[in-house]
Amino acid sequence: MDFDTLLTAQLDALKQAGNYRYFAELERQSGKFPRAAHHHPDGKRDVTVWCSNDYLGMGQHPDVIEAMCAAVRRTGTGAGGTRNISGTNHDHLLLEAELADLHGKEAALLFTSGYVSNWATLSTLGARLPNAVILSDAKNHASMIEGIRHSRAEKVIWRHNDPEDLDRRLAALPANATKIVAFESVYSMDGDIAPIAEILDVAERHSAMTYLDEVHAVGMYGPRGGGVAEREGLMDRLTIIEGTLGKAFGVVGGYITGSHAMCDFIRSFASGFIFTTALPPAVAAAARASIRHLKASDAERLAQRHQVARLRAGLDAAGIPHMRNDSHIVPVLIKDPVKTRMLSDYLMSEWGIYVQPINYPTVPKGTERLRFTPSPLHTDADIDHLVRALSHLWTQCALSHAVA
Repeated sequence: MDFDTLLTAQLDALKQAGNYRYFAELERQSGKFPRAAHHHPDGKRDVTVWCSNDYLGMGQHPDVIEAMCAAVRRTGTGAGGTRNISGTNHDHLLLEAELADLHGKEAALLFTSGYVSNWATLSTLGARLPNAVILSDAKNHASMIEGIRHSRAEKVIWRHNDPEDLDRRLAALPANATKIVAFESVYSMDGDIAPIAEILDVAERHSAMTYLDEVHAVGMYGPRGGGVAEREGLMDRLTIIEGTLGKAFGVVGGYITGSHAMCDFIRSFASGFIFTTALPPAVAAAARASIRHLKASDAERLAQRHQVARLRAGLDAAGIPHMRNDSHIVPVLIKDPVKTRMLSDYLMSEWGIYVQPINYPTVPKGTERLRFTPSPLHTDADIDHLVRALSHLWTQCALSHAVA
């Protein structure tokens, strides 16, 4: 059997639908964010990155870079294996203490990514807690969906950000169910923010465990960067707060925070923790430096919010449709996968602007978009250049100027 023919047929179908993902070859350059070198057949040139999840540029912060370099010199490059066998390092424990403090919890547990922390924790809770039922927001991330599916627990999907629907669905469950309400604070594609207090009111009324994914909010919100739950004074009411080190903190890795018993339970039973090599100690040291900086400094968050507001004002003035939300994410709807890809290509080739098209299955068909994430290191001139480019392409491609 010609297996490559089977594979190619499905890849060709993906391309014909406009949903095939082409990767631009970029090289991040220390000290130059949001600039990156774009490698292409004709050579290499600088482009401005507009879709990075390094929201605050902390991956380029000198304190974070020095912490990682110093830790490599001190410990070497790798962790030495899984934490269960040979890889628990002093730097891991220091970082977990830092994260527990950030979220006002007793303990924290590190994972190799935010995807793994969601997948491993939800799958373990659903599989091992008696009569578990996981109630999942309709727009939860793929990592949460996969974790719930893998757990084989009963799953109930409630309408996105709708506490009343959650209330009805919790009320319908049997009295002996172990109820787990899983949701996010900032939803990364639309940029909308969950009504956390109202969701907690409902969950507490039904004695449900609460699991909040703050991956797009940690570092970004709250007086110390603890996320939306910190900003709203709700961290103590949540059973588990999950986050990432790979977005606003500028490194890589994921984590959960909660009670000592909760973190020990996941540590002891989650295959996604037990059987994978630990984060390098240098990564942990860099993440700790980033978290400590953002606990004390609000400058990056304030500058980032200013640039988000400036971009939105520029888009409004130019009549470019963008989704309204209260977060740092600026989605510009195109609603067609081929046009989204085309605009992305034009912005890169003609204007030196890199923004990756967001197509199905990341977003539903018909909601394809360009997703912009201004950072404090994007200048006013960068924003003006982006708005000019979009205005030119909107006219050239005859796209609607009605603001969403």
